[in-house]
Formats: sequence, C-alpha cells, structure tokens
Amino acid sequence: MASRYHAVYAGWKQDPDGFWADAAAAIDWFSAPDRIFDAEAGVYGQWFPDATCNTCYNAVDRHVAGGRADQAALIYDSPITGRKKTFTYGELKAEVEALAAVIADQGVKKGDRVIIYMPMVPEAVFAMLACARLGAVHSVVFGGFAAKELATRIEDSQPRLIVSASCGVEPGRIVAYKPLLDGAIAMARHTVERCIVLQRPEQGCALVEGRDVDFADAVAAAKASGRTVPCVELAAADPLYVLYTSGTTGQPKGVVRDNGGHMVMLEWSMGHEYGIEPGEVFWAASDVGWVVGHSYIVYAPLLHGCTTVLFEGKPVGTPDAGTFWRVIAEHGVVALFTAPTAFRAIKGQDPKGEHVGKYDLSKFRTLFLAGERADPETIKWAEQKLGVPVIDHWWQTETGAPISNNPIGLGQLPVKYGSPAVPMPGYDMRVLDDAGHELEAGTLGNVVVKLPLPPGCLPTLWNADDRFRSAYLDEFPGYYKTADAGYIDEDGYLFIMARTDDIINVAGHRLSTGGMEEVVAEHPDVAECAVIGIADAMKGQVPCGFVVLNSGVARGAGDIESEVVRLVRDRVGPVAAFKSVVVVKRLPKTRSGKILRGTMQKIADRQAWMMPATIDDPAILDEITAALNERGIGI
Repeated sequence: MASRYHAVYAGWKQDPDGFWADAAAAIDWFSAPDRIFDAEAGVYGQWFPDATCNTCYNAVDRHVAGGRADQAALIYDSPITGRKKTFTYGELKAEVEALAAVIADQGVKKGDRVIIYMPMVPEAVFAMLACARLGAVHSVVFGGFAAKELATRIEDSQPRLIVSASCGVEPGRIVAYKPLLDGAIAMARHTVERCIVLQRPEQGCALVEGRDVDFADAVAAAKASGRTVPCVELAAADPLYVLYTSGTTGQPKGVVRDNGGHMVMLEWSMGHEYGIEPGEVFWAASDVGWVVGHSYIVYAPLLHGCTTVLFEGKPVGTPDAGTFWRVIAEHGVVALFTAPTAFRAIKGQDPKGEHVGKYDLSKFRTLFLAGERADPETIKWAEQKLGVPVIDHWWQTETGAPISNNPIGLGQLPVKYGSPAVPMPGYDMRVLDDAGHELEAGTLGNVVVKLPLPPGCLPTLWNADDRFRSAYLDEFPGYYKTADAGYIDEDGYLFIMARTDDIINVAGHRLSTGGMEEVVAEHPDVAECAVIGIADAMKGQVPCGFVVLNSGVARGAGDIESEVVRLVRDRVGPVAAFKSVVVVKRLPKTRSGKILRGTMQKIADRQAWMMPATIDDPAILDEITAALNERGIGI
C-alpha cells in the first residue's frame, strides 16, 4: 500500500498538540489531559501536565478487564536453563499484584526508588510492573554488574529496596549475584533497608537476617492472603523509572522516564511504526537492563495488548545459530527487534543461512534492527535469507522510542541501505556544523533535534537538571544534541554515520569510521568489523580495522587483510590512509551488542582505560591488546 507517512508527519508539524491529543486517546487515564504541552514547565517543557494515570493499569489491568485475561501476555523462553513458561494477562496481574504487596510491605511507597538487579527471568518483569503499580520509581541494573558499578547507582538513586536473584546463568557458567549485591551495599554510603531475593535452582544463596526477604515465600504468602493492591494514581509527569547510561566523565547519567508521555509514545509506535496488532506476538531480543528491554520487551507490547517474548539466551551458542528461528517458529512471532550485531554473529556462524530452512517462519513478517549502525551487507543477507522486510531504525536511551524509522504501520517507504529512514512525528531533525549553522543536504555534521522533544523522551536526568542542560542542550541552543554524526539527504532520509567522537581527523579530513566499516563489511569473508582512529604523529589520526572472519574461512589472514585495505582505498580513497587491518577471533561488546570502539581506541593509543561496566566478556580486551602488540600497531 502507499505509505501514509508524509501526510502523518505533515499533520504533526501543522498541529503538534492536536496530533498528541489524538495519540493520548489510546491510553486509559484517571484524569484525561486537557492541556497537551506546557512550554514553561520543566527544563524544556512538559507533556500532559494536568493528566493523571498509571502505567501498570494500562499494561495489565485494563486488558484483563477488557477481555484479554486468557490471552498470553508473556512467554519466557530460556535455552540456557531449558525452561519455558507462558503467563496470560490474568496470571500476569496475579503475579504483579502479589509482588506489589510484598514490595509495599517493605515500606516502599509512591516516589521511592527500587533497584531491580535481575537476570532475564519473568520475575524481573513482574518487579518492574509492581513498582509502576505502586508509583515507585524503578531502576533496572544488569544482573551481574560489578559491585562498584552497582554501588554508584545505589548512591545516586538512593533506593529503599533492591529486588535481586541468587545468580545469573550464562552459557557455560553461573554468575553468583549475591556476593556482588552484598559488596555493593557495603560500599555504598546510602543504606539499603531491604532486599527481596529470588532463589534460582541453579545456585542458591544465604540471606542476610533482618534485611533479605525470600522472593518466592513472600509472594506465595501474599497470594494466599488474597491481598489486593490498587494502581496508584500518578501525575503524567511523575517518573516511572530511572535508567543509567554511561557518561563521558565515568559517572553514570540517570535518564528519567515519565509515565504519561512514555505510554502515549510507546502505544502509538507499536501500531504505526512497528505495524503490530493487539494479540500478536512481538519479540525484542534484548535485555531488560537496556532501554530496548524497558520499551519493547516490557512496556510497549503490554500497553498494546500483545504477547511479548522474554528470551534468556544468545543468538549463537544456545545451542546454535538457529535459536532465533526456533523461537520465532515455536511461539508464532510476527516481528523481531534485535541488534545488528546479533545478525552479524548469526551470519558469521551460518553464512549460507542453512538453519533458516529448518523452521516454519510463515507467521514472521518483519525484522527490525537498532542499537548500532546496520551495515548494508548484514541487511541484504537478512533480506535474502528471511524473505521479509528488514528495517534499520535509530533511537537512544534518552528518547525511549525511535527517532527515525521506516514505519511499517503507515506503509513501508523505499529502503535506502545505510539509512534508518525518516524522522518520526515529534522529531524535527537538523544537521549543524560545530558553530551551530545548519548544513546543506548530504553534508556530514552534528545531528540534532529542534526542541521540544516529543512525549516519551527524557525530561531531565535524575536530580541533575544542570547536567542535563550541559550534556544535551547547551552546545546548540534550542536543540537537543544527539552526539551522533550524520547527514540528511535530499529526500529527507537520515544517515547516522558514527558517534561524533567516532569521526576521525586524518590530515585535516573529517572521515566517518562508520562509512569505512560499511566498505569493510562488503568483503565476503568478513562476519563482523570495527574501525577506530588511532593517533599518528604525521596525520593526527589514521584508521585501523578489526575484522572477525566467517566460520569456515580457510584462507590466510594476510591475504584477507590486504584485500580489505584495497577495498577501502578503492571505495573511500587514498585520503582515508587506511593501511592497518587486524584479524581477531571476536570483538569486545557490551551486553546489548554494541562494539566498544572507544576502549579499543584507548588500548591502541596506549592510553589509560577503565574496564567498561557493560562489557560482555572482559577477556576479549586482552585478545585485542595482544593482537595489536603482535602487529606493532599503536606503539
């Protein structure tokens, strides 16, 4: 069908308040908004300033009341432990209400903070929704985060309670959480009054008398007592959660998400952007510790009345590169949202896509990629093997939902490889030079959003309005700084080339490492790659490429390295000074799959560096250091 995107986007621009008032009608309010936006409130304005609501009510209770009590709400699938379980909306409400009673019994009330330090288990979702029910502000921290990192989040958010588990289960190993939790509590200056601890069968733990509560026992007692816990009425602007993202100073930034605007944006996005109908099965293969997990594992699918999949596994190795297709076939998934790096890993293990044909994917209709730049070769591979639209889209922890997308629900637009397509309603995108002047179409610069930000975006940082202004608003007055570099073409498509600190200066030429990665990825033997800029006495910086080869490649690494160098010199030009390529077994990544280019650059430049808190496997950094030393690069 012809896309309605341009008409819808123009309608938003012409009447923003009317547009968001219409979108807000899809939410059940205690007190519906009369005013849509107050430009005088908050740091840059406030959405739905006179409305009241509750996110848990909209995600759970209204569906039970509206006839979905027996529909599947949450499917838990754990190839790591071999366990699966499905919860209907009625069962979800029972679990959330019982846990809310237990949390309330620990003295938690509206506005109190609760840290959730959990693996990918249903109880993590129950805890998020239980906090939302009570009006408590949850802050999810990855289970297994180092004690020091957890302690900094305890000190910043000052929680009354922590909900945790005895352990996490990773491929081939068990990660004990309780020693990390106890260590963080001992380190932090803020006193944590209570912990609720889920004992997992893979490894239990000792509980601290007087502080720790057994999760299962307490919830069972609450269910047996028949406790009812009503949803607390909240102002739309009241915080739903704080999610910490890394800051350039090393001190994490607490991104705040409000209740009202968040619901309006997520509910609108499910139908209009992702093209999902209530009752369908949607799967975001992420972690609840990331913003994708918050938005598209937990809140958006449940707000929309969908079935959501909670997957405790990896794209490869649990047990093989066909695990994604098994989940899609078994649970009737219509759309998958994951990181490009997951598909690069699958492609590297199964370059011919042989696993795809083993499963019935007849219900599957769309693949969405976000989290890192989706290189054209990965998109083309997925299109060819899956035979469905592959949609690259772009957003940030700070925005909570897509900034740009190819909106399937409004009718798909033509795909331009390398672009996450067009801005979504609410986003007036511009590209500025470093002095703040707007650049012509096709010119690389700083990608910014003209204020105000739309509903669902962060209104500020936790207890840090000044830091919010300095981090995002001060450099380009009147705009939100995305800290991404890119350009907008003559058709209005965005091209996000790199973080602004990934633009390297080679003998006075500003070059995008992302553009070079696109070229490197075209080599038929390359499964994954990363390009960084390293210090050079003559040119200031020169690029260095790291490549992971496809499974089964038998050719010599030296030949492949030479071919990659020639490819970049042919496509980008000699100006790139691209001469160094290093074949490695794997790339260092965060647990969401983002490649840690900044840390790799510090290692290559022999600078001091700190172990990234979100790294998936620290041993990979030793491998990178050894590979650089062996080649004499960066010395």
